[in-house]
Amino acid sequence: MREELTLNPTSDQTFEIAGRDARYFSRTLAEARALQRQGRVEEACNSRFHAFQRLSGLLPEGEEVVLEWSDANTRAAVEVVYGSAIDHFLIDDFEMSAAMLELLLELDPEDHLEGIILLAFDYLAMEEYELFDEISNDISDKYASKEILTMWAAFRREGRIPEGEIMRFRTKFAPYYAEFTAASHTADEEYLRDIEGERPSERALARELWLQTENLWALHPGFIEALR
Repeated sequence: MREELTLNPTSDQTFEIAGRDARYFSRTLAEARALQRQGRVEEACNSRFHAFQRLSGLLPEGEEVVLEWSDANTRAAVEVVYGSAIDHFLIDDFEMSAAMLELLLELDPEDHLEGIILLAFDYLAMEEYELFDEISNDISDKYASKEILTMWAAFRREGRIPEGEIMRFRTKFAPYYAEFTAASHTADEEYLRDIEGERPSERALARELWLQTENLWALHPGFIEALR
């Protein structure tokens, strides 16, 4: 029998997850990461999804709930939602991924995990252009992902990428342009050491973004061809 979880209000008008099993989400997050490192990806995904379901069952219907980021166990619940949204994105279940991320933004309006970026990719993948337009301005121009989203939005809508956008991407985000137009994108030991270090290089971060969105370009290879 599962121990009960509760939502306790704070003085900041947020909620903390409490109860005898309050560490459930922290524990699940750690276990899922361990399974992932062992190559047991499906088990890790299932673990995160079950935790998402448990959190969903805890939330009252029709009431606004903002979770307290500063509380470690409550923060883990937010991270579990984001992790499961990524899992669904990577298997091309963009609708479920988007629904999870929309919930995430309600639970964490400050968007500490920057889930809005993945949500924008979901919206474009589903051709929900109006929804994409509603959130795209909330994504900082300092991110290479914003430039990629801008170019992909143009390509999805018009079948071409404006030359000026490609030039800006190639100039402002050269390592990302090199990665996204490269012939191979291996997650080798050199890359893993780099990306897991304290200060990953731009080259490693570019490869990380490619690997995080690779399923999109497998579905829509024409975008990468146009970028080249």
